[in-house]
Parts: sequence; structure tokens; C-alpha cells
Amino acid sequence: MENNVIKINLDDREITLIPTAHVSKQSVELVEKTIDEIQPDSICIELDQDRYNSLTDPDKFKNTDIVRIIKEKRVAMLMVNLILANYQKKMAANLSSTSGAEMLMGINKAKELNAQLVLADRPVQTTFKRIWANMGFKDKIQMLSAIISAIFDDEEISEEELANLQQSDILNSALQEVSQKFPKVAEVLVTERDMYLASKIRHAPGKKIVAILGAAHTLNVPKYIEQEYDISRFDVIPPKKTSSKLLGWLIPAIIVTLILLSFHVNADIGLKQIKTWIIFNGSLAALGALIGGGHPLSILVAFLAAPITSLNPLLAAGWFAGLTEAWLRKPTVEDFERLSDDTATLKGFWKNKVSRTLLIVLLSSLGSSIGTFVSSLSIFSSLINNL
Repeated sequence: MENNVIKINLDDREITLIPTAHVSKQSVELVEKTIDEIQPDSICIELDQDRYNSLTDPDKFKNTDIVRIIKEKRVAMLMVNLILANYQKKMAANLSSTSGAEMLMGINKAKELNAQLVLADRPVQTTFKRIWANMGFKDKIQMLSAIISAIFDDEEISEEELANLQQSDILNSALQEVSQKFPKVAEVLVTERDMYLASKIRHAPGKKIVAILGAAHTLNVPKYIEQEYDISRFDVIPPKKTSSKLLGWLIPAIIVTLILLSFHVNADIGLKQIKTWIIFNGSLAALGALIGGGHPLSILVAFLAAPITSLNPLLAAGWFAGLTEAWLRKPTVEDFERLSDDTATLKGFWKNKVSRTLLIVLLSSLGSSIGTFVSSLSIFSSLINNL
């Protein structure tokens, strides 16, 4: 990897790109050696503020407010971050190294040399939100299935695969197959980030600049460094399409209309339709909470909330079930300390109070969504048969 260090002369400035693997001990040694030789004015690292905080503060999760996470609708994002972090941790364990050690070396060297530390990567939340916004429902389901399947695969990693990991960006490795299936994912995950990193590096202060990047990024970042462009567009989260917003309200409106028509035909039929709506919606949401390992009261709240929240696209049954679970079984400091280890396995997800609460939120909401679909078909079919 030492032979792959890239030197770029831009006007009167010298930019050095160090290709690393986020789970390789050799990368840490290369970062230390290169920085000691160059004595840079700025050190750029492939991290955003949140990942920097997580890397430099191992106890960060202890201060996490699970209730706030639910209220701010960040459950899915936290779950994805946990899954990817554990994938990276598992790869590092196979290589007998520490995940992110090369970035820590860069951070420490910046302090030692009094060099400017530049967090050059785009916020990971923005990256995932842009990916999500550009995908259809079917693609989202397929992508999540592929990621979860790959991460919880217990198959032993071959020596060849381990060697390849030492020459790649672990995040891109985790999503490589997904990117091949979904070009829009690759566009946001790789190309946009390459351009974002390049611009941050190009505008780093000083005459001598060192950038620590995953090896995959050093393929295209050099050509983008030579260009001047505005990266603000890569920070924008695409708004929901008007059609999607309208559909979110249209479906509940249709359901209410069908039930009212049923009452018009026959009051008994109308009451039966309401029971159908409550039973399907409530039962499947409650089943989701049950599968997630919820407290009996959390399961009951999921059942009661689902028929109501399904008629309002701004609400979700899982939020109420999750908040109830967090109140009844408040996660302890120990749960947050063990979170990283527990979520490395499926069993651990159910064991840890933090991840179990997240599961209850997601599974209850999923159950309610399925219940909405099933009950809608049943209500429509029943109305047609009784006309």
C-alpha cells in the first residue's frame, strides 16, 4: 500500500492521499510514517462529525436518549448505523486489528503537530437519506434484505477475502453487491462522496495537506481534486414527491370512504368493516411488537394505536409501542455499553434493551402497514359482495 500513496501538486500546494483499509494494521503504520515524513499543515480524514465523535468517545452511546431517537424518527438510521458498525467490527476482528485505528492515528498526529484537522466526509445520515430518497419501495426492501443477509452471514471469511479487505473501503465492501444491483446507490455512496471528499481536501488550509482515505476513494478523488465545483447540492435531501405525499393521505381517505359506504348499504356491514380494520391492523402491529420481544403493555399499545395511526401518515404505531417499551424497560448504562457487542448477533438484538426497543418500533410499524393493506382488501371485497 505504501507504493500507492498519491502525490498531487496543485498550484503551490502539495496534497498527499494515503490509501487505507479501515481494518488494517498496515494502514495505521503507513499513516504514521507518511505524516511524520511530510509534517503537513492540514490532515484530512474520511469522517464526518458524528463518526468522529463516536470514534473519539467510546462512551457516546451511554448518553443516548432512546426516547428522543424515537420522537425524532431516527430509529431506522440508528439501526442501519449499528448494523454497518458491527460489520466493520467483525471484519476488523478477523484481521486482528481495531476498526478506525488509522483515522485515530491521523487525529492524534494532528494534535501532536498542531496541524489543522479536516473532517472531509459528508454526514453519513445525509448519504443514507439521499440513497433512500432515490429508491422505490421494492428496491428499498431488496436493499435492506441484501445488507442484513450479508452482515449476519456467519460463513467463515477466506484468506483471499481478508487480503482484499485490507485493500478496500469497508463501507463500500459492505455494500458492494448492493451497489451493483442498484446504480443509484453507487452514485450516492461512491461518486458523490468522492467529489465531496475531493472538494474538502482541495480547500484544506496550508501548503502541505495529507488526506487519509479508504483505498476505494483514491481511484477517483485525484481527478476531482483538480476541479472546482459546488458540493452544496450533495447535502440536499430530496423532498418527497408530491404524488407520494398525496398517496399517503389518499389511502386513508379511500378506506374511510369504503367504510362509510358500507354503513350506507347496511349498518351491520359498516360495523363489521370497522371490526375488520381494527382486528387486522391492531393484531399485525401487536404481532410485530411480540416478535420484537415487547412487554405485554407495549404489545397492547401497538394493538390500540395501529388502527388510528394507519389513518394518519404522520404517525406510526411503532412509535407509541417503542415509547411504551422504553418507559417500562428503560435501557440502562450497561445496555448501552454492551450495545456494540450485543448487536453483532441476531440473538443479541433481542437481548439488549436498546436494540430490542428499536426492533419493536420497526416491527410494529411494519405489521401495521401490512395490516392496512390486508384490511383494505378485505373491506373492499366485502363491500363489493354486499352491493
